[in-house]
Amino acid sequence: MKPITLTRGTLAVVVTGLAAAVGAAGPAAAAGTVPVPVPLGGVSRALGMEVPKVRAEVPLVKPGAPEGPRYVTGRLLPDRTLPQLPVSGGLPGLDGRAPLPRLMGDDFDHLDVNAPAGDVRALAPGLALDAPLTAPDADRFGLPSTKLPQAGVLAPVLRTVAGGNLATGPGR
Repeated sequence: MKPITLTRGTLAVVVTGLAAAVGAAGPAAAAGTVPVPVPLGGVSRALGMEVPKVRAEVPLVKPGAPEGPRYVTGRLLPDRTLPQLPVSGGLPGLDGRAPLPRLMGDDFDHLDVNAPAGDVRALAPGLALDAPLTAPDADRFGLPSTKLPQAGVLAPVLRTVAGGNLATGPGR
């Protein structure tokens, strides 16, 4: 068997491909969304008619740092035993234009849909617990007393503003 050797040309192609992949990921990560074009130009030419034009945006999800536990006097466990994890991302965006044939004649009207990507901020559910014991009590020689255990669920939070535009009209 012949051993595989890398030539300078092969190495240059591999390095160029990696650089292009890394270079394309940078602007998308900075923008928060990745554009996704839907190529339908070949279908339009093959069928000899106008087809819809669609372009979408897919958001990137970015986890945040959870808020640390808060210690409260008189409790053995911190205020938020399991903290809420913040997550930020976005709603997917859509930009489309589709032909609508007229009932009478050969002309077309168009339907335009524009829903830009929007920001989404969310907090995952959390948990707050307290032990069935109090803090050490000086009147009881440093021994804790008993109490009812406490448990609570911190509700998830979702904040966003969604918008869009739907329009019809004549022409190209």
